[in-house]
Amino acid sequence: MDISVELTLTPLQDEFEPAIIHFIKKLRASNLKVLENPLSTQVYGDYDKVMSLLTSEIKEAFELVDKGLLYIKIVKSDRRDYEPHF
Repeated sequence: MDISVELTLTPLQDEFEPAIIHFIKKLRASNLKVLENPLSTQVYGDYDKVMSLLTSEIKEAFELVDKGLLYIKIVKSDRRDYEPHF
């Protein structure tokens, strides 16, 4: 089953960019489709592969920050080719 995941990592500290950059680079290094924009990062692929990646990378990201939030949206389908029709 394919899923689409939108992630927004928000460290609650002054030095936040290194943790975000590290998190995104680790996601990019996977063989999954990863897209970024200024507000979030999207990961697309097989449920088991995506969730396995996120389990390890979220843990590592949280270990790199003192305090932080991670917003996650998961859609049960591959939405990487979505284009609005209006």
